[in-house]
Amino acid sequence: MQIALIVAAIVLAIYAALLAWLYLRQESLLFYPTPLPSDYAFAIPDVHEVRVEVDGAMLSALHLRLPDPKGVVFFLHGNAGNLASWFTASGFYREANYDLFMIDYRGYGKSSGRIVSEPQLRADVRKAWDAVAPLYAGKRIVIYGRSLGTALAARLAAEVQPDLTILVSPFWSAEDLARIHFPWAPSALLRYPLETNVDLRAIRTPVLLIHGERDPLIPVDQSERLLALATNGALLRIRGGGHNDLQEFGDYLDALARRLREL
Repeated sequence: MQIALIVAAIVLAIYAALLAWLYLRQESLLFYPTPLPSDYAFAIPDVHEVRVEVDGAMLSALHLRLPDPKGVVFFLHGNAGNLASWFTASGFYREANYDLFMIDYRGYGKSSGRIVSEPQLRADVRKAWDAVAPLYAGKRIVIYGRSLGTALAARLAAEVQPDLTILVSPFWSAEDLARIHFPWAPSALLRYPLETNVDLRAIRTPVLLIHGERDPLIPVDQSERLLALATNGALLRIRGGGHNDLQEFGDYLDALARRLREL
């Protein structure tokens, strides 16, 4: 009996230590930034480097500027990489005649600082949007989020009500994903709720959800559930698509081009 109690105490101590680590080091599970040297040069035609000043840091951004664009796509990327790996489809947006604006979050690419809370992250996104929005008065506004960026895009779209919101590989909430990947972790430990489901309800303008049917990280049923909340939503399921490869599918590109053209 005494040995059993000792073993149980050790197991509980390990579990408590693991939960403490999860709470304190949550950023290391959610964010995978790849920094770039400060002198790194993005050599892309018609694309300008922009610096967005936020509270205590400076965000690096890239801005595709066309002579007479139909509008702008404000793009919020996923939780890994940086602008060098994400800003790769400028030709697609150039052909669609849309400007493209994309930021690196704190600690990503050439952006300074580090992410320490969800309110900070959301405030940075809003500050970046406020910096570019005046350039597009009277033009079409598209808020685009991918993976992690879908939760940020949904909140921003709920606030500004763009002409179109595009959510690629979205998730219901961080709590819902945690139940899938970390079922042993109490939801009360989550410091980043990232509740896409809550914000999606407040978007009154059209929403396009796109999801790979073979996504191993965010199951396609997350989009199916979100679709039921969208006032004016549509879901494109990419047959054979995973999480990081949707841009390789013609259906994905065709759907984006068609929706941008229809605005």
